[in-house]
Amino acid sequence: MSQRKKIWLSFAAILIIALFCGAVDYPKLPWDNKVANWFTNQKVHLGLDLQGGTHLVYQADVSNIESEEKGSAVEGVRDVIERRVNTFGVSEPVVQTNKVKNTWRIIVELPGVKDVKQAIQMIGETPLLEFKEQKDAPEAEEKLKIESQAQEILTEVKNNPAQFNEIAQRVADENSGIEFNADQIKFKDEIDASIRDQVWNMYQGQISKVIEGNLGYMVLDQNVVPRAGYYIIKIDDKKYNIERIEENQDQEVKASHILIAYQGAERATTDRSQEEAKTLAEELLDRIKNNGENLADLAKEYSDCSSAEMGGDLGFFGKGTMAPEFEEAAFNLEKDQISDIVETNFGYHIIQVTDIKGETETKTYEDQIVYSSLFFGITYDPWQNTGLSGQQLQIARVEFDPNTGAPEIALEFNQEGADLFAAITERNVGQPVAIFLDGQAISIPTVNEKIPDGKAVISGKFNITEAKLLAQRLSAGALPVPIELISQQTVGASLGQDSVAKSLKAGLIGLILIALFMIILYRWPGVLAVLALILYSVITLAVFELIPITLTLAGIAGFILSIGMAVDANVLIFERLKEELKDGKPLDLAVKDGFDRAWTSIRDGNLSTLITCVILYWFGTSMIKGFGLTLGLGVVLSMFSAIVITKTFLRLFGGRGKRLWLYGVKNKQQDKDLEIN
Repeated sequence: MSQRKKIWLSFAAILIIALFCGAVDYPKLPWDNKVANWFTNQKVHLGLDLQGGTHLVYQADVSNIESEEKGSAVEGVRDVIERRVNTFGVSEPVVQTNKVKNTWRIIVELPGVKDVKQAIQMIGETPLLEFKEQKDAPEAEEKLKIESQAQEILTEVKNNPAQFNEIAQRVADENSGIEFNADQIKFKDEIDASIRDQVWNMYQGQISKVIEGNLGYMVLDQNVVPRAGYYIIKIDDKKYNIERIEENQDQEVKASHILIAYQGAERATTDRSQEEAKTLAEELLDRIKNNGENLADLAKEYSDCSSAEMGGDLGFFGKGTMAPEFEEAAFNLEKDQISDIVETNFGYHIIQVTDIKGETETKTYEDQIVYSSLFFGITYDPWQNTGLSGQQLQIARVEFDPNTGAPEIALEFNQEGADLFAAITERNVGQPVAIFLDGQAISIPTVNEKIPDGKAVISGKFNITEAKLLAQRLSAGALPVPIELISQQTVGASLGQDSVAKSLKAGLIGLILIALFMIILYRWPGVLAVLALILYSVITLAVFELIPITLTLAGIAGFILSIGMAVDANVLIFERLKEELKDGKPLDLAVKDGFDRAWTSIRDGNLSTLITCVILYWFGTSMIKGFGLTLGLGVVLSMFSAIVITKTFLRLFGGRGKRLWLYGVKNKQQDKDLEIN
């Protein structure tokens, strides 16, 4: 590949990167599809000082915690606060820990938070760890609320009994959890046991009082519980001596058979052809039906089944145990009846049913009742407190199952907690006991046996990261790490907007002055460098959106300073370029040597700046971190801008036959055309 072609390929790559980054930076693309929406969804994330909001600083009291556990405990508190903040729906919250000598602090930044008092109240509460057990019925308050609603509707339907169905349907349509069922026809035992007697004893046309009962079951927090509630029932009709037919689903038949297998049938060991098998089966069937020969005797002689020695006796079997064709034929036969030839994947069968267990149906005459019901379901919390909380939990740590190596969480309670835990596990053997942190179930293990010593293990499908996180959360709820609000700062939105406007103005003025400086001093290379700086700005902003980086005032300062670093690199390159041109070198060679000789200075200068950025990010607080991060990224991208973009532009658009004054060179050769090899 020629050198010129390589330069054009580099230019094409730069153009593609610029177009991609420009699409990321553009506020909203004019198309509505998945790709365009992805670009539109990329946005600049503004920090607290630009957007406005609340800045809180808490100090953690770790005086009662062992030295090696202080960091983990504070991180656990940070994690709890972060989850609480996320429940507020705060955009771009920052929650981080900071240690200054022996003081641990938790810094919370909530951009856009308006209700500061509520945020402080929620964050400041001690993490709440609770152990809960299932309950089978709702609390009294939960029941009373629904019962009162049912009583109001009962008054309405009693005043308008002829409109019972219309009122009931309207109430059901307007309220979730309320169900209306009209014209239900049921025998007595088909009515739910909780309301059976009351409904059965009502007279035709009667409207019941509010009746407490159940309507099947429902799944609540992964548990199947009765769907409790209140009924209002209207008796529409009563029917007497109604024929009732019940099918017996447990019917079994006892059968014998002759199996004539053929080559290729399942489990067949014979070389008989299928046609020969069918002819033999038809012959045997004729001998049984027309000659009165015994099936059992023929089975012993001809059957290809292991039951042949027992005269083909298969014993009793129910539905779902035989081949479908065989089963259908057997269950349609009367006792001692012989089937026609039945083909299955095992071969041809002749079947005789010798006995039948159970009746196919039961016929009785009973009364029926026709009624319409309005059911008010009670939705309730299926978990109830046990009194065991994080106050009694001493240790939560990650261990590994000695048999499987799977990570699990080991818990240890103090004496009070051990007693409570023993009582809880004793009355919940085989049942789940849920662990809640801040009102959310984080684990629902099942109790295998009573645990009397206050030590327990939570096992599950954890990976090591999830196990550590769970242990950390439990520790945060268990360890006494009180936090105290020591600083509160509210940043107004107007201040943020003013700062953004001033920053943009400063950046724009700085960019214009730099552009003028570069063009006046270096002329044509200066123009190309300005174009490279514009591309650098587009690429850098896109990188900030894609990572993403939360921009603060300090971060913008770092970005603007990185523009200066990019200009500095160009200045070094262009000064070297001028020196090379003064020595009479052709432009291509001067460009190459200029970049090569300026590279070491650019590399060393930017490397020292990057080291400073790493130190600022590693040891600094939020504002300093942002400054270090944006400056560091800007320096890396500025090097790309100077070494790749500017160089490609110069080699591609440097021109042939240009005069040296266009490159800022004044010497005796300034009127001589530049020769390009």
